[in-house]
Formats: sequence, structure tokens, C-alpha cells
Amino acid sequence: MDELKLYTYIAVFGSFALYFAIAWWARAGSTSDFYVAGGGVTPLQNGMAIGADWMSAASFISMAGMISFLGYGGSVFLMGWTGGYVLLAMLLAPYMRKHGKFTVPEFIFDRYYSKTARVVAVVCLIIASLTYIIGQMKGVGVAFSRFLEVEYDNGLYIGMFVVWVYAVLGGMKGITYTQIAQYIVLIFAYTIPAVFISLQLTGNPIPQLGLGSTLADGSGVYLLDKLDLVVTELGFKEYTTDNMGGTVNMFAYTLSLMIGTAGLPHVIMRFFTVPSVKAARQSAGYALVFIALLYTVAPAVGAMARLNLMNTIEPVAGQNLDYAERPQWFKDWEKTGLLKYEEKNGDGKIQYTADKATNEMVKVDRDIMVLANPAIANLPNWVIALVAAGGLAAALSTAAGLLLAISSSISHDLMKGILTPDLSEKNELLAGRVVMTISVLVAGWLGLNPPGFAAGTVALAFGLAASSIFPALMMGIFAKKMSGKAAVAGMISGIGVTMLYVFQHKGIMFIPGTSFLGDMGPNWFFGISPNAFGSVGAVVNFAVAFAMLKVTGPAPAHIQQMVENFRTPHGGVSEAHDH
Repeated sequence: MDELKLYTYIAVFGSFALYFAIAWWARAGSTSDFYVAGGGVTPLQNGMAIGADWMSAASFISMAGMISFLGYGGSVFLMGWTGGYVLLAMLLAPYMRKHGKFTVPEFIFDRYYSKTARVVAVVCLIIASLTYIIGQMKGVGVAFSRFLEVEYDNGLYIGMFVVWVYAVLGGMKGITYTQIAQYIVLIFAYTIPAVFISLQLTGNPIPQLGLGSTLADGSGVYLLDKLDLVVTELGFKEYTTDNMGGTVNMFAYTLSLMIGTAGLPHVIMRFFTVPSVKAARQSAGYALVFIALLYTVAPAVGAMARLNLMNTIEPVAGQNLDYAERPQWFKDWEKTGLLKYEEKNGDGKIQYTADKATNEMVKVDRDIMVLANPAIANLPNWVIALVAAGGLAAALSTAAGLLLAISSSISHDLMKGILTPDLSEKNELLAGRVVMTISVLVAGWLGLNPPGFAAGTVALAFGLAASSIFPALMMGIFAKKMSGKAAVAGMISGIGVTMLYVFQHKGIMFIPGTSFLGDMGPNWFFGISPNAFGSVGAVVNFAVAFAMLKVTGPAPAHIQQMVENFRTPHGGVSEAHDH
């Protein structure tokens, strides 16, 4: 066995053993343990767990990859996801924690005194969470297939088993302590290679500063200027100024990601695990610091990975690399099918240009950039192994949080809350575990047979949350007169408009040939792309709800008093409670 494989096995299976041990130690014995970890998690621990929950495979594997190819345009993901967290921490989490219920649909049921509102919220939550899980499962499959050199399918089975063990056994309690361990693994895995590469390229060990520094070769050229020069020479758009479909679309895209993120239930649930409102605010602050450690490094990782890739293929200006002399990492990624070369001009050299007719790098999957980055930069084998463990930690931590959100919405909100109100605590806990097992199987099936719409639905997941759950929560907290009927009308119209717009451009349920308008820029509403339309859906939601409020009249006095109570800074609940 070669050294890299040995290090990878130690890093990956060592981290799995740690997660299993923690899950057994922190196994859930009650519904309170299963849903909110007994409400006894400290703010520092919760901040770390939120950090791991937040930094999914999309953040760890995909975000820097998108930035490395989209340049400045890729910053919408950075700004949208981080800004969404700030919105959630400032405007939603403390008030919902003070109200003190287990789940988001339960809060919506209490606030809008309507079973219909609860069911609509559960449906939105399940669709958004399931579509989001597909991306995590793909991340698990990609990382396993490359680093353990197993088939993609087998990698996915291993990932499903690992998540099932610690999520079903431990519930929120096991997931919380596992996520703390996963945060430590993934932050070291992300920042250590970045420090090495920043030192190599600029002589500055801090990647955030290295991005704006001059190159270490003594030329006096700034790293970003060099990157702009390299990519424009090959016909690509300038790295530092390229935006995504114009200023209006950039704004709408960022806003959609922000408010969609703030409405994601699996992160909101984390704030119910701390003992008080003050602790919820503190854990939000800690989480922001832990998230910033990775998010501020991502632009540097993206830019440096792109520069290293270009320098590998064209080591000297105008002289391309011989395909026969390609490095080992190139061969390794070719085996996965995520990197493809096709000879076009018969010279045996690798041409990498923006022109499809002459470009021989026919596939460079963005998702490989972070995972391949240490190997491209010739870093030690233990660093490459650490990145493999980090990528898996990021995907598994978020998948577990999403599975718990789905499980609790079905067992707690649909079964206990609506269908069988007299369900005992023991049976509710059993139902939660059974539903989570089914959810793991469904998520695994979607990962094995990723629907053709997988990429489209991740954007739709944020659009759905942005156009339905976020406005309902905001009005529930800050518009005390908002009535149940008005809120339900707002949620349905917000979701309806968003889905109609996405489907008419992308096809009904993303089936090819069913799109009315085609995915064409000229047919976009005000130049807003389908992926960014959640922000418009949210505006529709607010407008319809306030218009309907004039017709239905305000919420009952006792509901308005309840809203006043959880918006008052002093006093309040000490633990999350059931009906």
C-alpha cells in the first residue's frame, strides 16, 4: 500500500471511529434528547456544531470551486450564505428560541393557529431539505470514489451507513457532539493546505492576505493581476470583474441565497438546543467566528487553485504540457471521470482555452478544485489525506442535520401534531428513528440516481425556503397582527410564483422539452435568472399576505399577546418544550 493511501485510510476511518464513539456516548434517551439535545448544549459547543452544520459539501467542496471558475461572479455564494446566517442570527433565532418549541412548523402552527399553515411548512421543509441532501450525497460519493479508490456507488453506501449510525442512534444529542468533532476536522483540512499554498505562491502564510499580495517569484506582480492575465490570454473572462448576468441578477441572486439560507430549518433547529435566549445569541456570535474562519479563506483557495491549475497545464507562456508527462494527480482524477482530456490537433500537448473548438480539457469538474488543490501544489501526503477527511466531515455533518429536520417534521409535526395527537413519547421516539432510516434510504437512492434536475433543485431548495418559510417567520415575529389565513395565502403564492417561473424556464419538474420559455436570458423577468427568483417569490409572499390581512382582519388578541411576549427582551422560557 502506498503512503498516500495509508494516510487517507488512517484519516478517514480514524474520524469515522471517533464519530461512532461519540454517537454511542451521547445516544438519545428521550424526545427532548432526540430533537433538541435536551436543551443543555453550551453556546461555544453550539457555535461549533452550527459551523459544521452550515459548512456543507457545498461550502467545503463546491464554493471555492465555483469562485475559482466564476471569479468575482462567484462571490454571490459567499455573500449570500454568510449574509443569510447574519439575518438568521439577528432576526429569527433568538425570538424563536424564546418561544421554545422543537421545530419550525411547530412555531408556525402556534403563531398562525392553523393546521394548514403547519402542513404547508412541513411540505416546504421536506422538499427543501431532500433536494439539499442530494448535493451532500454527491459530495460523499465523489470524495470516497477518489480517495478510497472504490466505485462511486460503494462510497455512497459507506457514507449512508455512517450517517445512519450516529443520526439514528444519537438524534440531535449525538449529532451535536459529532458535529463539534467534524468542525475541528474540516477547519484544519481547509486552512492547512491554504496556508501552505499561500506561502508557496506569495510568501505570506495568511491566505486572506496572500490573495492581495505580490507573487513570491520577485516579479512584483500581484497574484490577482497574474491570474487575470493568464485567464484572459486563453480567452476566458477577466477573473476579478466577471459578474453573473448583470448587476440586477447579482443582487437578486445574493438576496435569494440570503433569505433562503435564513429560512433553512436544519440550522434554525440548532438554536433550540441551548438553555436560554441569551445562550442562543451567544452561540450565534461564536458560530459567525467559526464560519468566518472558512469563508474568508475560500476566495484565496479558489484563486490559488485556478492559478496552480493554469500553471500546471501551461508551465511557460505559450508552451503547453505534454499529455504523456501529465502529473499523477491528473491521472488520479481522470479515473473518476471528473477530469477529461480529448486530443484535437494531434500535437500530444494539452490545449486549455475558452474556445470549444480548440479546447482539449473537455471536462474540469468544479467540485474537484478543493480536493485536488493540495496534490496540484505538491503538498505532503498527510495534507492530501486530511482534505479527504475534511470533505467527508463537511458532507456528513450537513446530511445528518437535514435528516433530523425531515425526521422531526414528519414524526413530531405531522404524526404527533396532526394525525395521532395521543402518541406516547416512547412511540414518537421510535417513529422519529424509523422516519430517519427511511430518509437515509431515500437520500441514498437520490444520490445513486441523481435526478437530471439535481443541480437545478439545489437552487430551488433555497428559492423555496426564501419564498415560503422566511417571510412566514419574519411576519410571525415582526407583524403581530398578521393572521393565519393571510400567512397561508402568502406562503402558497410565494412558492407558486417561484415554482412556476423555474418550471417554465427549466421544464416541469426539470423534464427536458417541457419548458415554455426555455432557459434564455431574453425571456428572464427583469433579467433575473431562475436560480435567483426566490427573492421575487418572497416579495410576492409579503405583498399577498399584507393584502389578505386587509380582508381577513388581524390575528386574535391572545396571539398578538404571545408575539409581544417572545419579542420582549426580559424573562422567557428556560428550555424547549412540547405541547
